[in-house]
Amino acid sequence: MNAPKQLDNSPVPVRAKLAAAWTTLVLLIIYIDYLHLYQPGQIDGLRGGTIFAFDISAPLVTGFFTVIAVPSLMVLLSMTLPARVNRATTLVVAALYAPLSAVNALEVPWDWALYYAVTIGIEMVILAFILRSAWTWPRTPAATALPHSPEVSP
Repeated sequence: MNAPKQLDNSPVPVRAKLAAAWTTLVLLIIYIDYLHLYQPGQIDGLRGGTIFAFDISAPLVTGFFTVIAVPSLMVLLSMTLPARVNRATTLVVAALYAPLSAVNALEVPWDWALYYAVTIGIEMVILAFILRSAWTWPRTPAATALPHSPEVSP
């Protein structure tokens, strides 16, 4: 009788975990912002030239772009930066994005509280995963020089 082969469960490199987590976060941010438009009055506000309490302007839209560009770039940086720089950059960016995500809960209409609790909660879980993955990045032991041993000729 042939035993079924087990699935390969190789460890996933930290870089790949981070890139996947940043990608997930970016996609969720985009969908959260898109679904925000389903709130009554949001489209009318956009047509009237405002979003949240701000007049729509080039600096505002540039700021919004920057907010989404940074985690988008973290996908690339997670796969290309040297480990030490990658870890530090990831810790800083993720630590800055946690309060930024929480700010989205300010002045939430009560009838949309569940939506914001779920979306911000999921963002926080992903950011916690990113922070934990970077914080616990495995270390390799430093290479130690072996004492020089004279070659013995036969």
